[in-house]
Amino acid sequence: MKDFLSAEEIKLLEAKHRHCKEKRQADRIKTILCLNMGDRYEEIAKRLLLDDSTLRNYYTEYVEGGIEKLLEDNWTGGTSRLSYEQLQALDAHLQQHTYSSSKEIKAYIEKEFGIEYTAEGVKNILCRLGFSYKKTKHIPGKADREKQEEFLKQYQTLKATKQAEDKIYFMDGCHPRHNSIAAYGWIKKGKEKQLKANTGRAHLNINGAYNAENNKVIVREDESINAQSTIALMEQIKEQQGEGIIYLIADNARYYRSKKVREFLENNPRVKLLFLPPYSPNLNLIERLWLFFKKKRLWNRYYEHYAEFKQECMTFFENIHLYEAEMKTLMRDNFQLLRAT
Repeated sequence: MKDFLSAEEIKLLEAKHRHCKEKRQADRIKTILCLNMGDRYEEIAKRLLLDDSTLRNYYTEYVEGGIEKLLEDNWTGGTSRLSYEQLQALDAHLQQHTYSSSKEIKAYIEKEFGIEYTAEGVKNILCRLGFSYKKTKHIPGKADREKQEEFLKQYQTLKATKQAEDKIYFMDGCHPRHNSIAAYGWIKKGKEKQLKANTGRAHLNINGAYNAENNKVIVREDESINAQSTIALMEQIKEQQGEGIIYLIADNARYYRSKKVREFLENNPRVKLLFLPPYSPNLNLIERLWLFFKKKRLWNRYYEHYAEFKQECMTFFENIHLYEAEMKTLMRDNFQLLRAT
């Protein structure tokens, strides 16, 4: 997104910004100007300390109604605004209860605090409290937080004590299906975008390892992911890392504990296999790589022929260096722990 503003619009926005007395309105103007210069939403969000969805709302408001709509103050209720204590109570309530619409939150505020807001006014409150509209996420129901904390301590110790030539890899398999994946996207109001689909029965088996220290990605495509393909991946990593210990962090898939893999490890002492706690995909950094790959190559994409689908998938990993800037932010080992059951 770049150069969507005319010279006159830029001058008007800059003039409005110079005379802004409210930080919120200034941030709205800066968002539009930064987008016009080609900055990405995530870059602007970091700069202004706002969330991505808020910035997207600013853009939508400007496109639909110009600067008047952008700077419109939707906060209603006159002097009957929520107090600091009420905002804190609302924040705590919303962290415990998930509502599917701002109208439901509006009704809760009216019932609990006796204060009326429009749905748009509620959205403003939610933005102030740091909430954004996004999907909930499934997590394993048997996740054990204590075991995850223990693993992270061991991981940090390993990072601090390993030799410079030693490398740590996160290892896992990915099985993308030959089918399109419908995902969120900006679509004109009142319009629908249709996405073709196919059977989705055919799929790829991609086995991979990721090194967070140097953003190195090693992948291979196999007929299936099993003990043999795991050993082949380990051999591939050995070839690319000529010295030092190779630490491989993996989940508890059965083939990682197979007799063939154990024998390989006994005969190759330079390769060490470390297991994650059960039900802990959140601690396997390569899971983020698989999601990033799907976002770039599978979301809202249709490939009629399997050969084209396969080529696009593997080309992504062959050209992973093109995404270096994005991956430096995404692939940091800042893990989020899951609650124990």
